[in-house]
Amino acid sequence: MPDSPISNPQKTALVTGATNGIGKVTALELARQGYRVLLTSRDSAKGQQVLDEIRAQTGNDALEVYVGDLSSMGDVRRMALEIRAKHPTLDVLVNNAGAAFSERQTTVDGFEYTFAFNYLASFLLTNLLLEPLKAAAELAGEARVVSVSSAVNNFGRMRWDDFQFTQHYSGVTAYNQSKLMNVLFAHALSRRLAGTGVTSTSLHPGTMSNSADFRPGGLLNIVFALSRFIAISPERGAETSVYLATSGEVRGVTGQYFINKKPGKPNAVASDQGAQERLWKLSEELIAPWLDPVGEAQPA
Repeated sequence: MPDSPISNPQKTALVTGATNGIGKVTALELARQGYRVLLTSRDSAKGQQVLDEIRAQTGNDALEVYVGDLSSMGDVRRMALEIRAKHPTLDVLVNNAGAAFSERQTTVDGFEYTFAFNYLASFLLTNLLLEPLKAAAELAGEARVVSVSSAVNNFGRMRWDDFQFTQHYSGVTAYNQSKLMNVLFAHALSRRLAGTGVTSTSLHPGTMSNSADFRPGGLLNIVFALSRFIAISPERGAETSVYLATSGEVRGVTGQYFINKKPGKPNAVASDQGAQERLWKLSEELIAPWLDPVGEAQPA
C-alpha cells in the first residue's frame, strides 16, 4: 500500500483499536511489511481472533495483543507498562482507536466517554511510551507517532468552559471536538519531541462506514447512515495511517496533518500554539494520577 516502505522485521509497532476497521487493516499491513505488531483490544477473545487472522494472512508470527479498556486510564497505564517491560524500543505508535456516542456517558474515572476514549487515552498512552519511542529513535534514527483524527476536526470547537459536556451534550459536537484535540495534541507533541528523532503527525483517513467502534443513536444514526453513501473501504481508509507509519517519503516529517497521503489543512485552531499548550496543560493535570511516578500504586 504505502510508497517507499521501510521494512525491518526488528521494528515494533503498536496499533490501538486494532480489532476492526482501519485499525485492523493498519495492523495487517504493518505485519505484512515485517513489523512486530502489538494490538490493543477490549476483549481478549476478539483480540486473539484478529491476531490469528493477521498471522494467517501474512505469515508473521511476531504479533501480540494487549487487553484493556482504553476509556479506563488505569487500563491504559497497565497496558503501557506491560509494553514497556517487554519492549524497550517502540518504532511506531498508531493512536487509532475512536468512537462516537449519542448519549453522554462517564468512564470509571468520571471522564466524559468521548473525550476519554478518543483523546485522553492517546495522550496518556503516548506519554507513558515516550521512553521506548526515544530509545528506538536513538537506535534506528527515527520513531513515529501517528494520530488518527478526522476531517470533522474542522467543525470542532474547543469548549474550554465545559469540554466534558456536563451541559447540553451533543454526540456530534463531542466527537468533532475530540478529533480537533487529536490534531492539537499531535502538533504540540511534535514540538516537544524536536531533536529526539521521534516525529508526530495526524491524519484524516477518509469517511468510513459504520463499524463496531461506533455506537451511535439518535442524530448520530442519521449522520452515519448518510455517510455510507460516500464511505470508503477500511483498506482505503488505512492507507494514510500506514503511509505515515512506514513510508520513507515522510521520514523526518513532523507536526503536519495529512489527507490521502498528502499534507492537508486542519482546523485553524489546530495551529494555535496557545490552544495546543492549554490543552496539553489541562490533559497533564487530568492524567497526573496515572502518569508518574512509574511503578508506584495508582488509583483504583
